[in-house]
Amino acid sequence: MTPAALETWLHDHIPLSGAMRVQVISIAEDTLILGAPLAPNINHHGTAFGGSGATLATLAAWSLLHLRLIAAGLPSDEVIQSSTMDYLTPINSDFTAVARFEDDADWDGFVATLSRRGRARIGLQAEL
Repeated sequence: MTPAALETWLHDHIPLSGAMRVQVISIAEDTLILGAPLAPNINHHGTAFGGSGATLATLAAWSLLHLRLIAAGLPSDEVIQSSTMDYLTPINSDFTAVARFEDDADWDGFVATLSRRGRARIGLQAEL
């Protein structure tokens, strides 16, 4: 899927992504980068709203897994089971989320479990 196609898909199927004006910056096999402008995501301090940051990070990680499953011929219903986020510094400009699989993520094991049981877990991380 091209960045433009993914961006359109996100805006059509996840309306919040359109309201946030999420942009797909780049797609690679193991990395996906989304961006968002500050203006529609601003809070009363003039910085990015924390919920917008969490949303962008979640969308990036979800999109990376979604595209990887499609490429592997394993379309499925991806669900975020849990998520944590640390807010280390205010964001005062347009921002990006870079999603990657966790260092210990076992893609082959994930695929085998998904194929066998119809359910599987794999860790991803996203950084703003």
